[in-house]
Amino acid sequence: MFRHVVLFSWVADATEEQKATVEASLKELPGAIPEIRAYNIGGDAGVNQGNYEFAVVADFDSVDDYIVYRDHPAHRAVIAETITPIVAGRVAVQYSL
Repeated sequence: MFRHVVLFSWVADATEEQKATVEASLKELPGAIPEIRAYNIGGDAGVNQGNYEFAVVADFDSVDDYIVYRDHPAHRAVIAETITPIVAGRVAVQYSL
C-alpha cells in the first residue's frame, strides 16, 4: 500500500461556498479514479491553533496507482478549478504502508 497525505490552508478571503466546492469536488474523485483504494478528506476540527485547514488522505495499492491519481484529468481539474484559486499553503507527503 502507498499513502498520500496533503494539507491545505486557505486564503483569508476564501468563502465557505468555495471551501464546500473543494470538498464536494474531491469527494467525486473515488468514483472517477478506480486506483483509489481509500479516500478520506475533511476540514480541521478547530481544536488546536495553527493547524492547516483541510486534509486529504488517499491510499493506493502501489506507487504507480498513486501516479495515475496524481496525473488523472479529473484530479488535475479539481486542483485547477477549485483548490488553486483559494490555496494559501500546501504540504504533502507520500509513504509506503
